[in-house]
Amino acid sequence: MKTLFTFALAGLLATSTFAIDAEDLKANSSVHTNYKKIAVHLNEGVGKAKIAIYDMNGKKLHSRRVKANEDLLVPYDLNSLPCGEYQVMISTEEEEVTYTVETVEKVEPKPTVLPLMAYGKKINDYTVNLLVIGLEEAGTEVKIKRASDDRLIHKELVDQERGFRKDYRLNGVSPEDVYFEVTDAKGRTRKIYI
Repeated sequence: MKTLFTFALAGLLATSTFAIDAEDLKANSSVHTNYKKIAVHLNEGVGKAKIAIYDMNGKKLHSRRVKANEDLLVPYDLNSLPCGEYQVMISTEEEEVTYTVETVEKVEPKPTVLPLMAYGKKINDYTVNLLVIGLEEAGTEVKIKRASDDRLIHKELVDQERGFRKDYRLNGVSPEDVYFEVTDAKGRTRKIYI
């Protein structure tokens, strides 16, 4: 009976030592993701270790042996693989730890499209000054339409880069009775009522 108790105590001590060792490897390693890149960090003193990457189905994608006598960072680029969960297994002769990480696609922010900057100013009873600034390409279409029925009165293409200022003389029509529809080469449109 005493022998059986000794074996049970020895077994209990052995498994508790293994648990402490596994906690040591977990405490001395970390795995981080940044979109589709994985970084495995091993602290100084881990020694010889094996790093393996597995896909969602448990298929081994990569395996590598390293020696961590000082802090070590091992990068992995998974850009050629689909987004999802991956497992990173780090093992030494005494212990093993597995991390589950998820890779995601990097979403580029949409470029901000600034509105077309066009302004109209009444000069006198039959003349309007049009100012268009901030153009990136030449080729701005200017339409003058009657406000009451959207009938086209005048249309022209102004072929200047960056911007322009131009006076429009309205024959027999007051500035309050029309509006300007300005469209630049990029398709940005602005309606200007005087």
